[in-house]
Amino acid sequence: MTEILLILLASIVLAFPLGLYLARVMRGGPMRGDALFGWIEKPLYRVLGVNPARGMSWRGYVGAFLLSNLVIAVLVQAVFMTQAWLPFNPDQIPNMRWDTALHTMVSFLTNTNQQHYSGQAQLSYFAQMTAITGLQVVTPMMGLALVVATLRALFGAAPAAYAVAGDLPADRQIDVGNYYADVVRSCVRFMLPLCLLWAVLLTSQGVPSTLAGGPTATPIDAAAGMETQKLPLGPVAAMVAAKQLGTNGGGWYGPNSSMPLENPTPLSNALELIGILLIPIAVVFMLGAFTGRKRLAALVFGCMLAMSSVSIAATVWLEGHSATAASPLLMEGKEVRFGADGTGLWAAITTQVSNGSVNGMHDSLSPLAGAVPMVNMLINAIWGGIGCGLQQFIVYLLLGVFLAGLMTGRTPELLGRKLETPQVKLLALLVLLQPITILAFTAITLAIPSITGTSNPAFHGVSQVFYEYVSAFANNGSGFEGLGDATPWWNLSCTLVLLLGRYPVLVIPLIVCAQLAAKRRAPESAGTLQIETPTFALTLIALIVILTVLQFMPALVLGPVADHLSLTLR
Repeated sequence: MTEILLILLASIVLAFPLGLYLARVMRGGPMRGDALFGWIEKPLYRVLGVNPARGMSWRGYVGAFLLSNLVIAVLVQAVFMTQAWLPFNPDQIPNMRWDTALHTMVSFLTNTNQQHYSGQAQLSYFAQMTAITGLQVVTPMMGLALVVATLRALFGAAPAAYAVAGDLPADRQIDVGNYYADVVRSCVRFMLPLCLLWAVLLTSQGVPSTLAGGPTATPIDAAAGMETQKLPLGPVAAMVAAKQLGTNGGGWYGPNSSMPLENPTPLSNALELIGILLIPIAVVFMLGAFTGRKRLAALVFGCMLAMSSVSIAATVWLEGHSATAASPLLMEGKEVRFGADGTGLWAAITTQVSNGSVNGMHDSLSPLAGAVPMVNMLINAIWGGIGCGLQQFIVYLLLGVFLAGLMTGRTPELLGRKLETPQVKLLALLVLLQPITILAFTAITLAIPSITGTSNPAFHGVSQVFYEYVSAFANNGSGFEGLGDATPWWNLSCTLVLLLGRYPVLVIPLIVCAQLAAKRRAPESAGTLQIETPTFALTLIALIVILTVLQFMPALVLGPVADHLSLTLR
């Protein structure tokens, strides 16, 4: 319990000043570090051929976002398909199979890091350093850029600098900032310095940081049947820093942070846990400083902290202290250095944030403890990913305003702007997209045993398949490791789910808020809905529970609940 409280307290205390600094970075005004960072940023703007001071409409912003993703996708796919011929490959790793390369590229491009491969055996140092770690730095900042553009539209958009009244529809004249400036500034001034600090701290704890090939050792136990064993090393610390801080989660090694080389000490374990929470919480504090609405930031922080606390308490208790914890199999799949409580804490936090790293195997969690990470990912706004979590919370906020307006008999409006049919249709599309995608692919996969690949044909097998698609759609990346997912079906189906879980959730809220910003603002009155209140916070939490837990209740009952009953009622 003390460890849990210290981790949460340290994350919040460190996140507060970081959030204030991040707000200054994203405002784009003069800063003390301009002389230091300017010599890096200006050449990048020249290479990109952009003017960072030139604003964009939402269409221009989204277009730049999609174009940058397309260019990066081509480059990363090429690296995976040609890594055998590229430098920094001391272990002679061969090229990736095309479907695995496609899934891996999309997985890291969408800030998911779902891995259907084992990094130390299937990726060269060059691929890990450029395609993997590079995306782990850039893609979370892309998500941050989209949510900042959404906040500009919702709380203070101005006409775009190039717009001429009457030439464009109103929502296309709204200036939501410059996409390239937002991504470059956040990477250079925020993400990279923080990753450098975390990499140094992790290296001090023994996480490898070398370009040399791994040594060869002689196993002590001759019964293992190996005369020698190759120990995989590499520049691991830099990747682990980016994986945790960027809500990425993909490990250098297949076992992820349960591997002693990737997570060697209690201090490294604490650093990695704090790294998971640090920036998502900082983004919430950034909200208040960036928009000037501190009460709104308090509302978001209170809702997220309440859901986080319930999630952590439930996971730790169900895994380490409930009736199922008495089983002699409790420690199966867990690292003995961390124990049941440490594994439960990590499982809760990594799925509250779209991180997905693990320090124990989620497939080995007790059935009900395994259900909590599923619910965390279905909500996808308990802190959430960098940018994505707050963007998803804005969706819940808009839906809450709509429902509250209907219940009080008033036209739903937010900040004096009416929420009307076009906006509600877009929000309804997001609400329906999640269950249609996840349940359809789960049903198809379970209906065809030859492609399913579960290690358990019973209720736990349902959980394995359902978890994989929930994780992909939530851009989380963790999985029930008993699933045989390194197949063309799983690679291609998860690739589609990854795309559907990333781009609509980032883009549609920006469109909705740009449309709201273009509307005439009505003055507030005594009848105006006040959203920055405890009552509305409870309404939001109730809405989140209804939209996630209840609509997926049949799948949860057929999976983890039935699995639990089959074990306890024998």
